[in-house]
Amino acid sequence: MIRHLLATGAATILAAVSMAQTKAGLVQYEMITQLQGQIQIQGLPEGVELPKSRTSYFELRFGNNQSLWQVAEQAPEPEMSTGSVQFRTVNMGGGDVVFTDFNTKLKTEKRELFDKTFIVEDSIRIMNWKMTGETRTILGYPAMKATTSRIAKSFKTTMVDGKIERAESVDTLPIVAWFTTAIPVAAGPNPYEGQLPGLILELDNGNGRIVYKATSVSDKVKLDTIKPPKGKKKHTTAEYEAERKKVMDEMQKNGGLRFGRTS
Repeated sequence: MIRHLLATGAATILAAVSMAQTKAGLVQYEMITQLQGQIQIQGLPEGVELPKSRTSYFELRFGNNQSLWQVAEQAPEPEMSTGSVQFRTVNMGGGDVVFTDFNTKLKTEKRELFDKTFIVEDSIRIMNWKMTGETRTILGYPAMKATTSRIAKSFKTTMVDGKIERAESVDTLPIVAWFTTAIPVAAGPNPYEGQLPGLILELDNGNGRIVYKATSVSDKVKLDTIKPPKGKKKHTTAEYEAERKKVMDEMQKNGGLRFGRTS
C-alpha cells in the first residue's frame, strides 16, 4: 500500500525534502468535534442552543519507529456553556494512551471506562487510501492529500424529561488526511497511525464531524517515554467493545448527560 502511494504522486515532494527529514519528535494536536445534529435536548430555556463544537487537545510522541498518542499535558477539561446553561459531557477516551510499534505493526492501548482501565492489544488495520495529487504547506511542511472511507456506527442522542434516548445508524464516512514525507514516520492521530508514509498533520473524519489539526511540531522528545502502557490483564478489541457496550447501555438507562443552570 505505501509503495503504491509513493509511486503515484509522492516523488516530487520526496526529492524536495529528503535533505531535512525528522524521525523523532513531539506533535501537538487539537481535535474539534461537531456537536449540533448529534445531541438534541428538549426542554431547554427559550433561545438557548447547544454549542456547535468542542475542542480537545492531544499530543503525539514518535521515535525509534514507534509512537505514543495521549491527551496533552495540562490540557483543559472539555466544557461547553451557552448563556446561563452549562453542559458537561463525559470525555470518552480522554484518558486513553495508544502505543504503536510500526516494525511489528502492533498497538497496545490503555482505555478507560469510568472507574475501569483496560489494556487492549491489536494489530494496525490498514485502510485503502488513494492519493489525489493535491499538495499544500502545513506548519512549514510540504503535505500531500490522501482520501479513504470507513463504515462506522453513529448515534443520535435525544434527551426528553431527563431521559436519554440513543438511535444508532451505520454510515460510510469519508476521511481526508494531509501528511508529510518530510517526517517519514507513519504516525498520526489514533486510530490512523500506521496508514501513510509520513506524519499526518491534518485529518477530517466525516466531512467535519471530527477534525484533527497539528498546531506545532518539535524535534525535542524523550525517547524513553515512548513505551507501551502497562496493566495486569490484557484484552482483545472484541472483549473491550463488549464491555463498552454494557457501560453505554447502563448510561442510557440511567441518563448519562446532565444539564442545569449555572449561578
